[in-house]
Amino acid sequence: MISQLQKARSAYQPKVPAAIEGATKLAEGKATQSVADQEDIKKLFPNTYGMPIVTFEKATGETKAEAFNVGIILSGGQAPGGHNVISGIFDGIKKLNKDSKLYGFLGGPSGLVDHKYIELTSEIVDEYRNTGGFDIIGSGRTKLEEVEQFDKGLEICKKLNIKAIIIIGGDDSNTNACVLAEYYLAKKTGVQVIGCPKTIDGDLKNEMIETSFGFDTATKVYSEVIGNIERDANSAKKYWHFIKLMGRSASHVTLECALQTQPNVTLIGEEVEAKNQSLDDVVTYIAEAVAARAAKGLNFGTVLVPEGLIEFIPAIKKLIAELNDMLAANQAEFDTVAADKKIDYVVSKLSKENAELFKSLPTTVSTQLALERDPHGNVQVSLIETEQLLAEMVAKKLAAWKKEGKFVGKFATQHHFFGYEGRCAAPSNFDADYCYSLGRVAALLIASGKTGYMSSVRNTTKPAAEWLAGGIPITAMMNMEKRNGKMKPVIQKALVKLDGGPFKFFASKRAEWAIETAFVYPGPIQYFGPTEVCDQPTKTLVLEH
Repeated sequence: MISQLQKARSAYQPKVPAAIEGATKLAEGKATQSVADQEDIKKLFPNTYGMPIVTFEKATGETKAEAFNVGIILSGGQAPGGHNVISGIFDGIKKLNKDSKLYGFLGGPSGLVDHKYIELTSEIVDEYRNTGGFDIIGSGRTKLEEVEQFDKGLEICKKLNIKAIIIIGGDDSNTNACVLAEYYLAKKTGVQVIGCPKTIDGDLKNEMIETSFGFDTATKVYSEVIGNIERDANSAKKYWHFIKLMGRSASHVTLECALQTQPNVTLIGEEVEAKNQSLDDVVTYIAEAVAARAAKGLNFGTVLVPEGLIEFIPAIKKLIAELNDMLAANQAEFDTVAADKKIDYVVSKLSKENAELFKSLPTTVSTQLALERDPHGNVQVSLIETEQLLAEMVAKKLAAWKKEGKFVGKFATQHHFFGYEGRCAAPSNFDADYCYSLGRVAALLIASGKTGYMSSVRNTTKPAAEWLAGGIPITAMMNMEKRNGKMKPVIQKALVKLDGGPFKFFASKRAEWAIETAFVYPGPIQYFGPTEVCDQPTKTLVLEH
């Protein structure tokens, strides 16, 4: 059974750049270089470094190609629009030659290595057009880093006569795509590799990749619910709602939701780090907003908290780093310590400064920091209930202020975490169009013989017909970073720019939003109706361009 909305959405025909609707020709720009560490990146990627940015332009006649087969991989966390990338690739290769075939590797990159796949026929693809989720072939987090994996992948490519692999993923997945492209090119295998920019976090972007797909839909889903909570707060007038938002390290999701809903307090991790703020500074900032509203008789409000906030507080960042190193060095001994003595053991091994900070944290948080580790032995920051931590600490501070006569109101809280709710939503018109276009462009990049490129669609604040289609070499986005103690090439993560248009606009308004009840209620995503309601891009994109 499918819902009435899904039935109606299946008929939606995504809009594409006018340049790729008919025949196309490829225009090459200047040679590129990596964003940093040029010599190191060039040494690691001698075959795919320095390639030019490419753009597709309108041509006369018809663009056709020899039949070719393509394999696709969905990698990492889900993001709305993945199915439309796949339908764009399918339509793109069939438009070039009806005998071309599309294979989907099942369960992410491991499907390539373990030779698990299905052929994606029109019957299968049509069922998933304009739907959310990654369930058409599933996703996974296996990293493609080992030569053995590359060779296993090559075996199945040869068997299925696959000309190119398209990896749909975030910064780590596209880094793996680049490593794979370099290996296959160096070995003269004839197999191309193309990437597509996916992540709701919004941290995979640059001049050529204006936004990662899924960000538009996810932030609209979260903003709808935040707006509903704001309306509830303004109706009940008795709760402060602390809302944590997904986004891993970067605060793009939180900033976009703030721009859409105008909450009373929004924390931006990148600003906290730049200002070298302590946890107490952050708590005091929230408490001051609560006290100022209470003085006006307003004992309610909303606070937006980015998922990665705790990592941006310099003192806690240092504590986490020492905890990781200390537990890695003493794991065997730590495992023998009785459960009720583990916290004391941790405190005994920390430097004085970090031990004091550790002891000052609520028990729930100190327990999560010390005991809940990922497979690499690192703190699982996303599991820390930062929204609850802040609410508890603000309550403590306000109680002290009440005794001093600095706070006259009431303070009751509710806590929320919005993450998984937005990752598989039916894509907005923007994401449906953008993702489909990315897929069509990926097909053209393959037909043009390109490898080690990421599909790029730009000029996205304009109507879709005016969007610019092309590709950017993945090496152009790379720098060297320390991962598990070793320097590795990775796509540079795009954090919130404090001198950028979106943050500057937010900063100019936040003092007013803190005191006033200036809430905006965006409502649910609209798929049908006037273009100014249905096709609007994110506030972030508009303010950046």
